[in-house]
Amino acid sequence: MSYPPFFDLVPRVRLRDPLAAFLGAFDDGLIEYGYPDAVRLAGHSCPTVAGAYGLTRLALAALYDDAVPERGAVRVSFRESGSEGVTGVIANVVSLLTGATADTGFKGLAGRFDRRHLLAFDAAQPLALRFARVDTGRAVDAEAHLRHVPADAQMAPLMQRCLGGMAGPDEARLFRELWQARVRRVLLDHGNDPAVFAIRPAD
Repeated sequence: MSYPPFFDLVPRVRLRDPLAAFLGAFDDGLIEYGYPDAVRLAGHSCPTVAGAYGLTRLALAALYDDAVPERGAVRVSFRESGSEGVTGVIANVVSLLTGATADTGFKGLAGRFDRRHLLAFDAAQPLALRFARVDTGRAVDAEAHLRHVPADAQMAPLMQRCLGGMAGPDEARLFRELWQARVRRVLLDHGNDPAVFAIRPAD
């Protein structure tokens, strides 16, 4: 299985999952996720998936400072409904990394490790997402501004030609290269850019 080499250059997310530790899935419950994991989940690599991964990585770092974030111990709320635009795609990536689910997640064992009711939509909040620690209540608001990483001017017409079945092999190859080049810029060139990834303490 091959993919663009830059996927492996994207900073990974290291977490501790108490459920994984309890059931012996990973030593001490320590898990690392990389951008390829988000791509496998979504089935594709695009600016939305990249933005969700990058935003979650930075939000967790802001919530936990130098400590290892705890998977399954973060509430995430979305300003939009789950069916609005690309909210559902973003929510899937957020759920992968944080363990948070609405009502479909693990129900817990003897009152512990419940992953349900940690993900909510249609929330009254200033930015697109809010991440909050269950233990301390510390929260950050977050939003990705992907318009600050514009696509190459050739990409839109190439996409239309590809979708319409009119593109030749070279055009299709160029489209894929330009598409992933933008994803690369989002994750690597602007991975810590506050103009692209806005993270601020919640009011």
